[in-house]
Amino acid sequence: MRPIWKGSISFGLVNIPITLYPAIRREELKFHLLRASDFSPINYKRVAEADGKEVPWDKIVKGYEYEKGKFIVLKDEDFRRIDVEATQTIVIESFVELSEVNPTLFQKPYYMEPQKGADRAYVLLRDALADSGKIGIARVVIKTRRYLAAVKPQEKGLMLELMHFPDEMVDVSEFRTPTSVTPHKKELEMARTLIKGMNVKWDPAAYKDDYHEDLEKIIEAKIKAGGEEAPPPPKAKRPAAKIIDLMSVLQESVEAATKGKSQGKTAVKQRAHRKRKAG
Repeated sequence: MRPIWKGSISFGLVNIPITLYPAIRREELKFHLLRASDFSPINYKRVAEADGKEVPWDKIVKGYEYEKGKFIVLKDEDFRRIDVEATQTIVIESFVELSEVNPTLFQKPYYMEPQKGADRAYVLLRDALADSGKIGIARVVIKTRRYLAAVKPQEKGLMLELMHFPDEMVDVSEFRTPTSVTPHKKELEMARTLIKGMNVKWDPAAYKDDYHEDLEKIIEAKIKAGGEEAPPPPKAKRPAAKIIDLMSVLQESVEAATKGKSQGKTAVKQRAHRKRKAG
């Protein structure tokens, strides 16, 4: 994997040379817009709204609409006047408790790999953060933009996670909150039982992008069929939405979860028995 950035982490007088790598690998399926009659690709032109004429790139400027229909033009030198110093340093400004930071602020993770000779200082920061339960709050410039970021311990390494600035987040007060309702004691006990019955050890391999995989299967089927329509996969029937009896639904859910767990345990025991018998 190609690195996106090389520089260092800095806190106090400590400087740790690192290389930054994307922590997410997601390949989106790309689709082209085509004319239905002959599959000719559709192209887009830059057209002026005033007269419908096409405009070349060298005649296009960036404008900010400060009033309806009124624009102020910003040139390249205006953007350069903003003091975004493209330093190659992740400057940790403070350390905070991870539990104090709203998780919705975290945006995009990157792995930080220590460069040659930086292992000792890298491990020191990783272990100090892990032991204290804290994260480093930093600022970093990637390309031409300054980001707020967090430096976190992650298994055997360190991770840089870009963050939203708090004022970018929509305030929760703008959304309707539930009315003041106190659940019945029996309902609460049943909900806790259901949660306990559905509790499993976290297994990330159990969660896949089914939509992406299903779309690939449809594409492969259509290719094999020479572009013709492939038979659609069977769809699971969804129950119609209706007003529910919360207690009865909780009871059914608990019974289903308990049954599912017991079946899973039985299957594990059967596999273990077969292995012992075969050995």
